Amino acid sequence: MTFINIAGLGIGMAAAVLIAIWVQNELSFDRNQPGADNIYRIKANIAISKSENWVWESSPYILGEFASREVPQIVGVARMVSHSGDLHLLDGSKIITETKAAYVDEGWFKMFRYDFVDGSRDAFVKNPFSIILTQSTAKKYFGNQEAVGKVLRIGTNNYQVQAIVKDYPANSSFRYNVLLPIAAQRANPNEKKNFTEWGNYNFITFLKLRPHSSIKTVSDALFTIQHKNHQKDNGSEKFSLINLKDMHFETDLQSSAFLHTNRTIVNVFIVLAVLLLIIACINYVNLTTARASMRSKEVSVRKIVGACRGQLFSQFMSESLVLSLLALVLALVLVQLSLPWFRNFTDKQFENPFGSPVVLLIVGATLLISFLLNGIYPAVLLSSFNPMNVFRGKSMLNFKDTALRRTLVVMQFAISVVFIAGTLVIYRQLRFIETMDPGYNRSQVLSFSFPYWTIPHFDFKKAGEVLANVKQELKSQAATSDVSMASGGLVNFGSFSAGGFDWTGRPKDFNPSFAPLQADADFQKLMQLKMKEGRWFSNDIADKKAVILNETAVALTGLREPIIGQRFVHGDTGFIVGVVKDFHYKSLHDKIGPMIISNSTGEGFYIRTRPGNNQAAIAAAGKIWKQYFPNTPFVFEFLDETYNNLYKSEQQSSALITFFATIAIIISALGLLGLAAFTAGQKVKEIGIRKVLGASVQHIIRLLSVDFVMMVCIASIIAIPLAYWTMNKWLQEFAYRINLSWWIFAESAGIALLIALITVSFQSIKAALANPVNSLRSE
Repeated sequence: MTFINIAGLGIGMAAAVLIAIWVQNELSFDRNQPGADNIYRIKANIAISKSENWVWESSPYILGEFASREVPQIVGVARMVSHSGDLHLLDGSKIITETKAAYVDEGWFKMFRYDFVDGSRDAFVKNPFSIILTQSTAKKYFGNQEAVGKVLRIGTNNYQVQAIVKDYPANSSFRYNVLLPIAAQRANPNEKKNFTEWGNYNFITFLKLRPHSSIKTVSDALFTIQHKNHQKDNGSEKFSLINLKDMHFETDLQSSAFLHTNRTIVNVFIVLAVLLLIIACINYVNLTTARASMRSKEVSVRKIVGACRGQLFSQFMSESLVLSLLALVLALVLVQLSLPWFRNFTDKQFENPFGSPVVLLIVGATLLISFLLNGIYPAVLLSSFNPMNVFRGKSMLNFKDTALRRTLVVMQFAISVVFIAGTLVIYRQLRFIETMDPGYNRSQVLSFSFPYWTIPHFDFKKAGEVLANVKQELKSQAATSDVSMASGGLVNFGSFSAGGFDWTGRPKDFNPSFAPLQADADFQKLMQLKMKEGRWFSNDIADKKAVILNETAVALTGLREPIIGQRFVHGDTGFIVGVVKDFHYKSLHDKIGPMIISNSTGEGFYIRTRPGNNQAAIAAAGKIWKQYFPNTPFVFEFLDETYNNLYKSEQQSSALITFFATIAIIISALGLLGLAAFTAGQKVKEIGIRKVLGASVQHIIRLLSVDFVMMVCIASIIAIPLAYWTMNKWLQEFAYRINLSWWIFAESAGIALLIALITVSFQSIKAALANPVNSLRSE
């Protein structure tokens, strides 16, 4: 039983520590920045219509300049722009593709701390065509060569590496591998105008305020500045500030350049860690109190020869401390062995956790909590009974002790049933996401974007010719069945547009937003979209101004029948040729919104491959790509993979909860195994007598199992309402979700019962098959 105690407690502590490391990382995001309490990001709230409001993390560049001059509470301004898509760098003839790059202004390094290991901030600020790399990125690009001074080509400009900085920790929002000056964008004549336009919300602006400044006062001042200088502003644009330390938990943004986490998930894992520790401690208390009768004579003799209650209490608390320390050693070994997998799975490059004072504090707190939970009640129990009762043949344990032990087992399995139900519900929801019909066929479809930046002077006529040639060559490949062009990001369409839309019967004050998709005449066939009425675009020149609405857009606009042929203004005055059935162009967290599809080639190529020809299609597309864009890497994705990545966080949470639920069940089963062994040991003579009198093996197994089965049934009755409430709340985050059927919870209870039966039956069968002569020989 000592082994079961240490193993159960050690596994529980290891799981709690792993969860605590992840939780601590999430809760400490960006808190390592000096003066983080006074750093805020501007948040724009834009009223699109009476019923629709957009929330952006970006704001006009020029707003920061005016604010720094006119708002006395502001002592610093820093701005950044996250590079959209992949950044392609040329090192001689070698092409480097970087996915994490950002442009920052001269105030960035004054506000945020970076540890420079080579080069300097000043050199970066002075030269607009500079680059800063992180240590790991410099090593990836240049190996062991000196990186500072190297020249990399981006587009038509040469950029020189001016500095190397240490990699940012896992709990930072600013984990960019490449930093470039915003001044490089300002040097581009095509971009320069963006910096002076009050309606250009392309820049993320951070403000450093004086301590104890009024956030409302600063927000109101920003609104006044914008309203005074932006002639088109009608008061619909408002600003608020969010503290740097709270930024990681934002959930109301239209889109974001930073990594965010749902605070509810963090709270769930905090509760999960506590429950796992409680389950492990319940094992210890149960097994220790169950074994108390075996130590009754030892304690009685010690009391008779003069040991006081305090001495006995100290002895048992010391024993608890030793066992807790042994369990902690086991836990730390398990944590160390699990960390590589845990880092890889969570995609969080945690530094050595045991070098962190916070993690060491968590480990110490875990030890203290387990020591107190495990030690106090057993120590009080073992030091408090009357020794004479033992010598008179009375049990040292009374009804209350047995009732407490049963209550703890019920609590333990109730928690396990909740975990099992949660695992089943999350699995079913993710399975629902994977198998539901999104309204189009995404299988065997690969996509890639046309690199407009490779066309000199953004010559759109030249680009159109290249697009047509590339599409024609792709269609001629034997491995491809269909080719189309449309605006990118169909699976997670992030573009919305408001204003400039008009139709017959539109109220003057009604200006809803639409998702504007551009697609050519082949798109409907390739994606297998279903038409509700009308038709898709044709290649006829008359269709150039034609538009197609989805069902939600028709319902929103209130268009009257017949819809086909009606006027619809989208930039140019056009006409409706069809209504497409609703399809999911966003995550299932969001409801399908109104979409307008225009007859135009977007920047995205979509290729449906012939069955079994994926690799051949990729090779053929790559060859064509290299022919037209020799200095640009061929980057593609399959829509199935993109779709699955939308739910990566849910998949991670599901796997982690399944993993920790399994641990909870193993710990519970270990405790039940120990209790069953103890019960069988206590009843060994009773079992022997029953067998001599003719009791069958089945009768003995039923005798030893019935109490445990009853406890698990009671645990299930308690757990099911709690599991229903918890999982129903989690499902509310999805606009499209499964129904919580009763059988999910019945299955959860059945699994728990089956595990309990298997665990108890092992000892029951062993006791039932034992020779009764051996147990009755001493009588």
